Amino acid sequence: MLEKEKVLDEGPFFHGTKAGLSLGEMLAPQFQSNYQDRKSNYIYFTATLDAAKWGAELAQGEGRERIYIVEPTDTFENDPNVTDKRFPGNPTRSYRSSAPLRVVAELATWERHSEEMLNHMRESLQKLREAGKDLIED
Repeated sequence: MLEKEKVLDEGPFFHGTKAGLSLGEMLAPQFQSNYQDRKSNYIYFTATLDAAKWGAELAQGEGRERIYIVEPTDTFENDPNVTDKRFPGNPTRSYRSSAPLRVVAELATWERHSEEMLNHMRESLQKLREAGKDLIED
């Protein structure tokens, strides 16, 4: 269990992906990134359902979009890719950890973003890639 004074957020925490996992399984670093063609040094998660939806909807690969409720197994930090770079503070309540996350449940139903919002986000991400600004501090 994490020491109380080191906890940044009480959660609950979510992870959006297309990976099919079972309860009790671990999401760990050093697997393929949801967003880029490389392995990630961290596992990313959020305390907002909206951010988790983006994770599931924009994840690379095939398969059904899923949102898991996860539990950190060790300390974690604010995700520097969104905190202060894109959103002052951490309004998206986005985090990362070099330790695994335990899958404790899967949301059975959730409302996707509209196709219009998804297309706008994909176009925005494509523009960042084309400008060389889609870097992830990992």
